[in-house]
Amino acid sequence: MPELPEIAAHAERLSAEFAARPLARFESLHPAVLKTFDPRPAAAAGRVLRAVSHRGKYLLLHLEAPDPRSLSGEGDGPDLVFAVHLMQAGRLRRDAKQARKPRGGMARWTFADDSALLLTEAGNERRAGVWLIAGAPASVEPLARLGPDADSISRDELARRLASASERVHGFLRDQSHLAGIGRLLANEILHSACISPFANTARLDDAAVDRLHVAIKASISRGLAAERAQPDMGRSKDRPSDVHHRVGQPCPACGDTVRSVEYRRYRVAYCARCQTGGKVLADNTTSRFLK
Repeated sequence: MPELPEIAAHAERLSAEFAARPLARFESLHPAVLKTFDPRPAAAAGRVLRAVSHRGKYLLLHLEAPDPRSLSGEGDGPDLVFAVHLMQAGRLRRDAKQARKPRGGMARWTFADDSALLLTEAGNERRAGVWLIAGAPASVEPLARLGPDADSISRDELARRLASASERVHGFLRDQSHLAGIGRLLANEILHSACISPFANTARLDDAAVDRLHVAIKASISRGLAAERAQPDMGRSKDRPSDVHHRVGQPCPACGDTVRSVEYRRYRVAYCARCQTGGKVLADNTTSRFLK
C-alpha cells in the first residue's frame, strides 16, 4: 500500500499538473467507490481545483469557487474536498483515453479543458474509496480518526502516545489512529534504523529509545520522499528504498548479519537480530515471542 512518502510526492505531481482547472463533472464508475451521499458530487461541478494535498495515506483534492460572489445553485456553500484512499492497488492518474469502461475504473474527474483524472484499482477487491467533504475535512470521517501525520509529530507527543498505548511497537506504528501515513515497509525500516525490536512494548521504551524512534521516523520518511520525488509516477513497493523490508535473507547493510522475518498470513515483519534484538532470533510463526 502506498505510504506517506509516496502519497505526498504524488499529491505534489497532481497539484502541479491539475491545479487551477475547473471541474466539469465527477463520475462514479463503480457502485462501491463513493462513500458519502451529502454533499452530492454535482455540487463540485464548476469549482476550481485549488491544490492536491494529503493527510496520512489519503489524497485530498481541494475544490473552491472561482468567484464566491457569483456562485448560485448547487455551487453555493463551503469549499469541497474529495478524499481518495488508494488502498493496496489503487492509482490516481491522468486519464488520456477516457474510455467509457476503463479497466479497473473506479471514478473519474473530468475538467473543463477535457483533461481528466482516473482512479483505478487492480484486482477484484475494489476497496479504494472516495469521500466528498464540505468544509474542513480534518474533523470529518474518515480523516477525523487519524492521528498526526508521522512526519510532523513532536518527540513529546510521540512519547505520550507510546506510553498510553502499551502494545507492540510495530503494530503501533501501523495504526493510523496513532500515527498517520506509516505502513509495513516504513514500520520495518523505522524500527531497524532505531535499533528497536518490532515486538518491543511501547510503554516500556526508555527515553533513549523514544529519541531514536522519533529521529528514525523523520529520517525514513524523508528518505522515501526524496526517492519518490525522483520518479515520474508512483512507484512499486519493491522499488522503494529499504534496508530490511525487501532484503529478507540478504546481509543487513548496517552490520552484515542476515535479515530475518516473522511471517504472517498477509504480511511479514522484517528485522535484523543483531541490530534490533540483541542477537535473539524471533520464532517464525504468528505467535512469535523472543527466544529465551
